[in-house]
Amino acid sequence: MLFKQALRRDLINLAGAVFATLFTIMVTTTLIRLLGRAASNLVATADVLPLIAFAAVNYIPVLLILTVYMTVLVALSRSYRDSEMVIWFASGQSLTAWINPVFRFAAPFIGLIALVGLFVGPWASQQADIYQRRFEQREDVSRVAPGQFRESGGSNRVFFVESISADQTQVRNVFVTQFIDGRLTVVASTGGRVEVQSDSQRFLILEDGHRWDGLWGGNEYRLMEFERYGLRLDGGASAKADASNRLMSTMALIADPTPSHLGELIWRVGLPLSGVTLTLLAIPLAFVNPRVGQSVNIILAVLIYVIYSNVTGLMQVWVAQGRISFALALIATHAAVLAIAGFLFWRRTTLVRLMPAWLPSLSSLRSARASSDEPSGPAAGSSP
Repeated sequence: MLFKQALRRDLINLAGAVFATLFTIMVTTTLIRLLGRAASNLVATADVLPLIAFAAVNYIPVLLILTVYMTVLVALSRSYRDSEMVIWFASGQSLTAWINPVFRFAAPFIGLIALVGLFVGPWASQQADIYQRRFEQREDVSRVAPGQFRESGGSNRVFFVESISADQTQVRNVFVTQFIDGRLTVVASTGGRVEVQSDSQRFLILEDGHRWDGLWGGNEYRLMEFERYGLRLDGGASAKADASNRLMSTMALIADPTPSHLGELIWRVGLPLSGVTLTLLAIPLAFVNPRVGQSVNIILAVLIYVIYSNVTGLMQVWVAQGRISFALALIATHAAVLAIAGFLFWRRTTLVRLMPAWLPSLSSLRSARASSDEPSGPAAGSSP
């Protein structure tokens, strides 16, 4: 009981530290990536924080899996290094006796992994997609940053404006280049405004400017001066895309079991299963051989996790392509890891039985050495 209480305390303390470290790394990398996209005008600056929050929700299952895996591994490895396992084994307990307290610690994490992976994660992906679509559906002028060259949503027009009014309807000192069907058009104007026509089409009306028009790479261009010039703005009506599988709810994927939907289910269902198998695998994998080094088992554990995760992703692709059945893909990968864990348990608990039968036991060897070292009776009484 004392060992289990100490283990539970160590696991809780280590879990907090491991999760905080992994979560900080994830948030930092996500922030850098989203700030880069915002600088490239691929996402709105105001949407960076909500997108980080939604991305964090999607990363939580993987972070929790790694947290439980590394926490159990490090805690039990420390018990080996501090010789606490020697006392545990000397008291008649086996390595399998650690399964119950370890899974008592891991059960809330595995439940949270299943909840987020199956239900909360798809909702977060939907919300992030809404933010992204809302930004992509904004008209060209709304996407322009004053004092910077910005590409339009259709990727065929580049805007530069010196300033924009607070209500996004008035612009000043506008420069526009447009390339359509091999023709280059350059428009420069002192100002303009956004107008909405009766058919809900939005136009940028430029005033007092010039227009250059000609073939790209040619030597002839036309120059025109205008008092009013209208540019139709790209709206969001045509910006439509099919929702990907990761945006669908788990119940919707189950209701329509197409190969692509089953492939997504392989990943979602595999998250809690990975938490269970890796937690079980960490117990025998925590064994530390003092002759080899203390970090070998950590390196091996990381390697197993990387291979495990990649194979799960490969099974997801194969199911989506119809190359393998859903049941076989779901069982094969996790059963293989369970088989490795079972072999390691057997290896750690039955190592003595692996010795050949013709080898004498350790106790008999000690008895033989002790008897050979003792002097005989007559020799003990004889004089030198």
